Amino acid sequence: MGRLRYRAGIGTYLALGFCGLATALSIILAVIIGNLAAAQAKNDIGSALANLARQTADNLDRGMQERYREVELMARRPDLTAPGSSGAVRRAVLDERQATFPHYAWIGMAGLDGRVVASTQGMLEGADVSGRPWFRNALAGVHVGDVHEAKLLAKLLPSVNGEPKRFVDIAFPYKGGNGEAAGVLGVHLSWEWAREVRDSVIQPAAGSRSLHAMIADAQGEIKLGPPGLAALAPGTVQALRRQAGGYLVEDGPDGGFLVGYARTRGRGDYPGLGWSIVVRQDVQEAYERVRSLQQRVMLAGIAAAVLSSLLGYFLARRLAQPLRELAASAQRINNAEARSIPLPKRAYAEVQALALALNGLVSGLLQRTGELDELNQTLEQRVAERSSELARVMARAHADELRVQTIIDSAPDAFISVDLEGRIRDWNPAAQRTFGWRHEEVAGRNYVELLIPPRFRDGHASLLRALDGDAATLPRRRFEWQVLDRRGAEIPVEVTVGVAETVDGNFLGAFVQDISERKRVERMKAEFISTVSHELRTPMTSINASLSMLSQGMAGELAPDVRMLIDIASQSSERMVRLVNDILDMEKIESGKMDYDLRAQPLAPLLRQALDAVAGNAAARRVRTVLDDQAPDVLVLADHDRIIQVFINLLSNAIKFSLPEGVVTMRVERKAQRVSIAVCDQGSGIPPAFHDRIFQKFAQADSSDSRSREGTGLGLSICKGIVEQHGGAIFFTSQPGAGTRFFVELPMPPEAA
Repeated sequence: MGRLRYRAGIGTYLALGFCGLATALSIILAVIIGNLAAAQAKNDIGSALANLARQTADNLDRGMQERYREVELMARRPDLTAPGSSGAVRRAVLDERQATFPHYAWIGMAGLDGRVVASTQGMLEGADVSGRPWFRNALAGVHVGDVHEAKLLAKLLPSVNGEPKRFVDIAFPYKGGNGEAAGVLGVHLSWEWAREVRDSVIQPAAGSRSLHAMIADAQGEIKLGPPGLAALAPGTVQALRRQAGGYLVEDGPDGGFLVGYARTRGRGDYPGLGWSIVVRQDVQEAYERVRSLQQRVMLAGIAAAVLSSLLGYFLARRLAQPLRELAASAQRINNAEARSIPLPKRAYAEVQALALALNGLVSGLLQRTGELDELNQTLEQRVAERSSELARVMARAHADELRVQTIIDSAPDAFISVDLEGRIRDWNPAAQRTFGWRHEEVAGRNYVELLIPPRFRDGHASLLRALDGDAATLPRRRFEWQVLDRRGAEIPVEVTVGVAETVDGNFLGAFVQDISERKRVERMKAEFISTVSHELRTPMTSINASLSMLSQGMAGELAPDVRMLIDIASQSSERMVRLVNDILDMEKIESGKMDYDLRAQPLAPLLRQALDAVAGNAAARRVRTVLDDQAPDVLVLADHDRIIQVFINLLSNAIKFSLPEGVVTMRVERKAQRVSIAVCDQGSGIPPAFHDRIFQKFAQADSSDSRSREGTGLGLSICKGIVEQHGGAIFFTSQPGAGTRFFVELPMPPEAA
């Protein structure tokens, strides 16, 4: 039997594999990590420079916005723009504003002729600035001027480091008393402000690095930067045109630079001047630590490769030993020398798991088969249950949909729904009756073009655009529209709109009620009021006056029976005149057309005038009227005639329902910022069933006393309307047989409260 050829075991292969793989991975990872770390470091350095440029740009925008807003507010100050303000007053205000911000080099006001009327420290007062760009641009609506050297102020303001003074102009027109432009308020903001803003960002971040920061205008001309540089490099200019911020590596005659850049964009109302901020650093200096990082990573990779190879060799031998024992046990099972694989001693977890897996393979397979059958049965049952539940849910949803559709179809008002593009989706039978179109004729058509008169279409289109962004902007109320029917006739309607959200997106639902009949009734009401006012009140007043003259003997002595008839007619005409006046007053109150002259005035004279006005009526009924002697002397905010009308009405009612020899009392009580006036009688009181209707129009309590039929039934309703228009309140307390008390609460003037 020949000798067996030697075959390398798994330990050898694992050792070689571990060593080769560890070496390759270590070198590859060292290269990748070094490159990635270098790229990340370069990106971090460039991003840091770009971030410095962006911070500088933001600070410039923020500072310019503050100055822009402050100058705009100065142009609105009354002490500067009032026609009567003197030059000294204006100069003092301007000097005060200059002191709040030292970089305001000059602030001045020029009239429309271009002459400076006031300025800080009196500089250039009387000078003609009409030719200066800041003056012309402010009148044309351009309020900010880019960096420029001083012209008129060059000799008046000291220079810094021998450099010429440069400014940024901010100017706004100010208005006179007639609301028209009266001149221009201009500010020269020293460009040293930009230097401070730049240095406040760059210097703390520079540390030991040599960073150069530049500020250029929109054309790339450097306005602030290292000496000798007049414009940005072409590559930087092109990068700024492509994007608002970033970084790049720039090659030039003076060497390579890593350049971070950003562009100002304006802020708030300030539109911005398009300045570019560039922060650069020598590329060799910037990337020095990157090269050092790459070297350290490579050395660490080589060391890791050697160490990994040694560890891999010993680990491979350790891994192979339990596998060899496991292979021997499997061979014994194959030779029928054993029925299970014993767990190798001191084996690692994977080998133990493999042995256990082999031992439990058959029993495990049988067990999994049984569990799989049981699971299949359970799944079939659960699927059936879920299908049944889904069917019930779909049935309920369908029933709900049918119920809602039935409600909409049977609604007396027209119902229309549209999507946020204005296309009609739903159209119930009431809508068909109202507008004349069937659902299939209008579905998918734009409701604005179909139903809205041309003069209102722009407003509806704007509403749809607003709702597309935010449905919460829809007004939560009923409102009136004018719409078109199929014949093109306009119909007044009252609309209630709501927004609903579905899986297909939001849509608007509107209930539309035709109010043509209501409008017709309102017109008839207005015509009736006009007829009462012009056709009834005037002749009734004449009749009443004529009857009064006859009753007073103007046509000679009358026979007793004739006088009685004349008196009856006179009383009836007076009641008719009162009825007409009450109806007209009620209409004015409801329509908001009743005028009130609210003034602060003493209350006592008003009460006495009201008592004098009803004295005759009280004497005729043998009722005594009394003003409480303890009434405080207070002021009320009231219309003289209207509030007396209220008191006369309340006193007349109290007298009318008082018994002979009864007493009607007026009491006054001060309550914080209000005054309460009570009119108290000793009559039979108001029936409880009538309490809720006491202030309604044409409301009169039932009573066997014939006196209750006198009057129009509008008095208390008119009183309530007048008192509430005064900002007050009216209410009452009453008990049957114990009399009634009406309370009127009126506001006091602020100075008397």
